[in-house]
Amino acid sequence: MANVTFQSDGRGRGAVLALAFLAFLQTGASIPARAEARPVEKFEPAESLEGNYLAAVVAGSGRDLGAASVYLREAIKDDPQNSELLERGFVAFLADGAMGDTFRAAEKLVQRDASNGLAQLALGVRALKQKSYATARNHLQRGGRGRSADITATLLAAWAYSGSGDTKRALENLERLRGEASFDRFRDYHAGLILDIAGRKTDSTRRLKAAYDAEKTNLRLVDLWARHQARAGDRDAALATLNEFEQRVRPNHPVVRDALAKVSAKEPLPRIVGNAQQGAAEVLYGLASAGILQGDEATALLYLRLAVYLDPGHDLAVLTLGDILERAKQTEDAVEVYRRMPETSALRPVADIQVGLGLEALGKTDEAVKQLEALIVARPDDIEAISALGNIYRSRKRFEEAADTYNKAIAKLASPGRSNWDLFYSRGIAYERTKRWPEAEADLRKALELMPEALGRERALVLNYLGYSLVDRNLKLDEALGMLRRAVDLRPRDGYIIDSLGWAHYRLGRYDEAVTELERAMELRPSDPVINDHLGDVYWRTGRQLEAKFQWNHARDLNPEPEDLVKILRKIEKGLDEAPPSANAAEPKKDGG
Repeated sequence: MANVTFQSDGRGRGAVLALAFLAFLQTGASIPARAEARPVEKFEPAESLEGNYLAAVVAGSGRDLGAASVYLREAIKDDPQNSELLERGFVAFLADGAMGDTFRAAEKLVQRDASNGLAQLALGVRALKQKSYATARNHLQRGGRGRSADITATLLAAWAYSGSGDTKRALENLERLRGEASFDRFRDYHAGLILDIAGRKTDSTRRLKAAYDAEKTNLRLVDLWARHQARAGDRDAALATLNEFEQRVRPNHPVVRDALAKVSAKEPLPRIVGNAQQGAAEVLYGLASAGILQGDEATALLYLRLAVYLDPGHDLAVLTLGDILERAKQTEDAVEVYRRMPETSALRPVADIQVGLGLEALGKTDEAVKQLEALIVARPDDIEAISALGNIYRSRKRFEEAADTYNKAIAKLASPGRSNWDLFYSRGIAYERTKRWPEAEADLRKALELMPEALGRERALVLNYLGYSLVDRNLKLDEALGMLRRAVDLRPRDGYIIDSLGWAHYRLGRYDEAVTELERAMELRPSDPVINDHLGDVYWRTGRQLEAKFQWNHARDLNPEPEDLVKILRKIEKGLDEAPPSANAAEPKKDGG
């Protein structure tokens, strides 16, 4: 897809400053979905311009852009003519969702520098929201130039023409997108949507089919094309489109499940995009998604903010914004975003579950459990909600309750499929932690059997857990070693998995290999107590007793599990006095496998 990173061509100093301030976002700063500014009372503004500016910098470095926007607003009041300060404030306001402040700052910025692309984009989006389509096109045409700016302005201007009822000019505008396959898909997709609104069904079908044929793995395209087919009366074709996505790309996706149910029941499927505002929001969502795939989450977040402003009902934009916030460890803001998911959306159950998991991450376990239990009462067959409750119990080390909850979820499976591998993996962990090894091994092997080979990173986790568990029990050591080597191949810089491989070598008495792997694991995860403990053991076996005690002391200070701490303290006092393990020391036990 197209690169959506803002690019500067030197036409405006303000644009450069905006890019510099996006560094706040790139570190994962807080970007909640809110319509108004955060209240000043929530923070404690400084008494001087310098104090508020420094407070904003500290807030930004601490990944709290909400606070940064408050402090920058106060700083701007003290120095309203400072263009750099205004630019930084504008980006912070937009990122924080304070749209009133965003547009006021944008107006001042374009008065000083008409080529400020981001400010012109924001004002163009506001004009689209207000159905002032000529004004919107004027702002979009004045923005700075550059590859991504041209793509964005071209697509949004086409929707501004569509809003004015000028389909011909809208299509002419889209035809400017030439030269790359990604341009073709954007062009055909939005041309098809505009033609559909204009009532030109044949032309719309041709363009939407071209976009779909070019990218059949795109959820949004699949959903929209299937809806288009169903509204045209070809429900069999719509079912085929949806089933192909289910089988080849992603089984059991809630959006596809919802569409399949409605098409099968001959229920009406309304348009996803029915006006210029929704079309423009679709542009911004599509470009944001492309940016995320290329690692440009900073700009993607700004596009999503504008998309949700234009169309608060755009459920995929809401869900994507919440997901980014979660990854940025801005959990409180993510919960707020998820709670704004439209009640009628097929993604509302997903958002409700994420609220529960977010509450758990915030340490509000009782609220999280209550949230998910209420969901399960309302939707007793919702396997995802039941599984999420099990995950909460597991994260709190309530493994018996976790296993019982996973049992309920698995019992509802008519026939376990590839999308259910994580349920067996999770229950396997709960069984292993409650010393039910035969059941745990069976579940972990079932997870490997179900999961697609394409899930390499996830497969490495299952291989690691099973392989390490076998090694730790002195079971099937050769098979376990092979599992762990494969896991390292899949995730070569995962310190935990490399530790498991090193521990397998230790169990087999291959101390030189164990030292190599465990020292590498230490470089990647120097603060893990288990890795430090393991490295101490292998140092002791290789005659490096002083270094061994250093590692054990370090492990002791890193808050190990209580049962591990007892063993570590004993080793610090007495060293290792049991016979060293080796490949021939004992036959692997037969029980548990």
